[in-house]
Amino acid sequence: MTYLQRFLLLSVLAPGFNLSLCAQENWPSKPIHLVIPFSAGGVQDGISRSISNELAEVLGQPLIIDNRVGAGGTIGTSYVAKSQADGYTMVFAATNHNINGTLYTKLNYHPIKDFTSVAQVGKTSYILAISSSLPSKTLDEFIALAKSKPGQFNYSSAGIGSSSHLGMAYFNVLAGLNLVHIPLKGTGDAMNELLSGRVQALIGANNVILPFASDPRIRLIGVTSERPSPYVPGVPAIGVSVKGFAYDSWIGFLAPNGVSKPILDKLYKSLNIVLKRPDVVERLIKEGVEIQPLGAEEFNQVLRTDFDKMAKVVQISGARID
Repeated sequence: MTYLQRFLLLSVLAPGFNLSLCAQENWPSKPIHLVIPFSAGGVQDGISRSISNELAEVLGQPLIIDNRVGAGGTIGTSYVAKSQADGYTMVFAATNHNINGTLYTKLNYHPIKDFTSVAQVGKTSYILAISSSLPSKTLDEFIALAKSKPGQFNYSSAGIGSSSHLGMAYFNVLAGLNLVHIPLKGTGDAMNELLSGRVQALIGANNVILPFASDPRIRLIGVTSERPSPYVPGVPAIGVSVKGFAYDSWIGFLAPNGVSKPILDKLYKSLNIVLKRPDVVERLIKEGVEIQPLGAEEFNQVLRTDFDKMAKVVQISGARID
């Protein structure tokens, strides 16, 4: 190619490059579509709404929340994976995003390869609650009782492959127990079964269990995080008694693969501003979130490590959805 040909080619392409760069620098110049792949009132929905108005204010554009539900969160997530990578369509995701990557045998996207890690908001852990009809007062006592009566105690969950199912299945195996799984249609049903005494145990998210913390029908005996949770003082981490057990969930923004760095940096900077506001912090605490903002690069590492771990958890549980 001659010098003149190269010059003419660059002259043709340069306006396009300039427009692309300008679009990145001016982002956002229109509303941002934020997909929640679960129904209103769930964990991800509640957390997203705790920060959406303030984040929209800092960014200067509204965040339009779309509860695009179905198939364990895969319908809304698939929609985002196939959207344009311009920073205007994102999914507010959690660890179930990675769980689905192994749980579903016919998934039309890859949880890591088809997404750009944008920013992490924080983490939320789970709580192991048991029926107070049991004589067990502590985690060790419950483990000993369940081992002495294999197959005689049940645990409820929000359904096969749900976080509550996989967390308990993971605990079941690592603790050497034989608890029977009772899958239900949702978190509310799973909690009601525990409160009624029809099942003996449940691992549920902070914002599911904590409203019943003082209910005499249940006892909180363990948390799934690596360390004791500030939300449940005096309750030990399950890993103290069950070697190798740790099970929590990251929460953050993902976008279609290919979103540019200037957009990622701007959203992370804006998110950091929002997460320092006392009213936002208070709302997130009520949702059981430990605030841990991470930028794209660090968040991407969290996702990759978590994906490998969740693949093992799903394998251990034996759960598969065709």
